[in-house]
Amino acid sequence: MEFEKKLQRIRKVQEKLASRIEERPLGQESVKTIAAVDVSYREETARAAFVLCSYPDCEVMRTKVVETEVQFPYIPTFFFLRETRPILLALRGEEFDLLLVEGHGKAHPRGYGLASHIGLLLGRPVIGVAKRPLRGVPEKDFRKVGKAYVSVGHLIDLDSAVRLIEPLLERGYPKPLRLADRLSKRGGS
Repeated sequence: MEFEKKLQRIRKVQEKLASRIEERPLGQESVKTIAAVDVSYREETARAAFVLCSYPDCEVMRTKVVETEVQFPYIPTFFFLRETRPILLALRGEEFDLLLVEGHGKAHPRGYGLASHIGLLLGRPVIGVAKRPLRGVPEKDFRKVGKAYVSVGHLIDLDSAVRLIEPLLERGYPKPLRLADRLSKRGGS
């Protein structure tokens, strides 16, 4: 019961923070580097992988993997509570023009998913990329690009997100995220 009350408070915070997400055009000429982060789990360890690529040719410039203890259980639509800490650790000290996050942004039942949370915390353009849409989310809040579902994280609009993702597709999914996914599961740096 107490846990459900906490989740209810967090829902209200998410809904409030959703109003702070800024959508604006971002041109390809503004993006020279694109980063991607993904997190995988083994028991109570989270492995966050960071991949930095040149844009639009997607040459890998840098990779990094960090491990940390899992701080929060997996709860649907509260993914940001579980993934924020590992992602921020992986991003520490890194520079990039645009970030791809494996998770939803505005395409979330409360309009504020992981990609929005990371974007708001960093004050940088972020795109949410997911393998499937969440139930109950209006179709206007995401677009299918290849096999990916793309949504606004922060400081970018949906049309710009789609245009920036398209050149990165490899077998239907953005190459930087595919590499981050593989790296998070394999480890190393």
